[in-house]
Amino acid sequence: MSSKLNPPQREAIRYLDGPLLVLAGAGSGKTRVITHKIAYLIEECQVQPAHIAAITFTNKAAREMQERIAKLMPGRSLQGLTVSTFHSLGARIVRQEAKLCELKPSFSILDAGDCAGIITELLAHADKAQIRAMQARISMWKNGLVDPEHAIATAQEPLELAAARLYAEYERTLRAYQAVDFDDLIRLPVRLFDRAPEALARWQGRLRHLLVDEYQDTNKCQYRMLKQLAGPRAAFTAVGDDDQSIYAWRGADVENLHLLQKDFPLLKVIKLEQNYRSTTRILKAANTLIANNPKLFEKKLWSEHGHGDAITVHACRDGDHEAEMVIMKLQAHKFQHRGAFRDYAILYRGNHQARAFEQQLRNNKIPYLMSGGQSFFDRAEIKDITCYLRLIANSDDDPAFIRAVTTPKRGIGSATIEALGRYAGQRRISLFAAAFEVGAESHVNAKQLAAVREFGAFINRMETRAAHEPAGALLDEMLKALGYETWLFESCEAREAEGKWANVRDFVGWLSKKGEEENKNLLELTQSVALISMLDKNAEDADAVQLATLHAAKGLEFKHVFLVGIEEGLLPHRDAEAEGRIAEERRLMYVGITRAERSLHLSWCERRKQGKEWRACEPSRFIAEMGDDMKFSGGSKENAPQDKAAGRAKLAQFKALLSGGQTG
Repeated sequence: MSSKLNPPQREAIRYLDGPLLVLAGAGSGKTRVITHKIAYLIEECQVQPAHIAAITFTNKAAREMQERIAKLMPGRSLQGLTVSTFHSLGARIVRQEAKLCELKPSFSILDAGDCAGIITELLAHADKAQIRAMQARISMWKNGLVDPEHAIATAQEPLELAAARLYAEYERTLRAYQAVDFDDLIRLPVRLFDRAPEALARWQGRLRHLLVDEYQDTNKCQYRMLKQLAGPRAAFTAVGDDDQSIYAWRGADVENLHLLQKDFPLLKVIKLEQNYRSTTRILKAANTLIANNPKLFEKKLWSEHGHGDAITVHACRDGDHEAEMVIMKLQAHKFQHRGAFRDYAILYRGNHQARAFEQQLRNNKIPYLMSGGQSFFDRAEIKDITCYLRLIANSDDDPAFIRAVTTPKRGIGSATIEALGRYAGQRRISLFAAAFEVGAESHVNAKQLAAVREFGAFINRMETRAAHEPAGALLDEMLKALGYETWLFESCEAREAEGKWANVRDFVGWLSKKGEEENKNLLELTQSVALISMLDKNAEDADAVQLATLHAAKGLEFKHVFLVGIEEGLLPHRDAEAEGRIAEERRLMYVGITRAERSLHLSWCERRKQGKEWRACEPSRFIAEMGDDMKFSGGSKENAPQDKAAGRAKLAQFKALLSGGQTG
């Protein structure tokens, strides 16, 4: 099993004497280490799978890990093995400890849209930007383990105090709905373990070996949960790379690497520096760039893949010219090397940059995929069905009730919901519960109330059956009873309705299959749905150029990469310097460079349109920081020469442009 592993990888897999940090550079085989270590624990050390937990950040990474483990141990039962995201593990803990968390086991998990809806109601007249800002502020408080009372007590100015009071109201609303948001799935277990030592001991006994992927992306709350679960035994392996810490904006704290050394004095550090992805030239540029950042741990990637193709840097007139140039260059490269479209990626700092490239790809009839597009579960028709599932699982879920009772239309409008809401507010109960109280009859029109109660009775019947009937058959029956297909074709154009109904059928088929494979009923499946961000439809198998932001590209690799818009103001972002985030922006550039296996092409624009105005642009300082082993071309003044000496001359020009502007 270990014959294909290099010495540091083998050492990391076999080390069981205490806490371990594996510093895994880009493309160094970190997933291989985690999966082989799990196999080693089970097969060589006779550890029960149920006592092992591998924790990662995305469903995709968890699935990939599960598949690899299964291949390493064919025919071996892995029943009880936990391979999940932080949030899935948190949801499992809260579900099983629901009583201690003052929740019912069928609590609802609200998505960002539902949470924004609650904040919108609480703020009444706020604009979308203000709602997003408040939502982000509450999320940061939760991830930093700051409760509403503390936020109110420590508020420094009126706006912060208003946000803290909103946070308190928001929390009360969630509890009334018997609901949690995504941040709660980590925060609640941490709070539970702090005040219920018996619950902590229970989970420490279950999960005796922890393996954490992408450790550098953990926030304060996630680190605390890891520390709690590890306990005094500290049998964990954290795998991460401080050079790829790019999520500070959503609470990730690279300082957690420092904390490991402080909190676990016996921590062993093993470095994985051999890169299995990229050529020497690409790695040299990446190493040279990242050396400009202060280092937590010294690390230098190397490869046996040969020197490789020259890195190219092309100066373009403007954004349209850049898109034309990149697509032309991509086509020529593909033809010359007889490659496939899936071998190519175009990566950028912000989503707004994609538009010009999409247009050129369409004009040239080149297939493409975009990372970070609309999630399958964010489609209106899927949210409609999901709301029914949430309501069947938890009748106190008011956001789900409001959507379900009005979709399809059944003569219940906003006036009815508002009247019922006023009564429910007075009684401090959910809308669903309020509808069945005698007191509601004096607040809500009799005809409308009868329609609401008929709807409620239907939900109750579904709930009773959901606990013991197959999910797929019950969903089919529910959709038929609702007349959802008919309503779609009555309310949408035929083509749109067909597409939406096909999505619903896909969703029902997927749920049915998942229920059979995991032996789960409809109630149990509902929380699973809330934790999945996208239904994979084999998009990865499509022969198409990949368009993605640098953040979305992390963890991916492509034979040929085009990094576009590499200019001051975009990368690093214009706000980064003022906010002291140049080091993180440099790490983002590093991530972009290290996505490339065989060839890397950079481009920047001499001018770019901002609104109706044109602004002059300068090449990013990061180009100069990559060293001088690059080919420069384009630009209005001259075509940069191809040899190394002339490259150095061009580099000197770049540095002259950037004089006095480099900070770390």
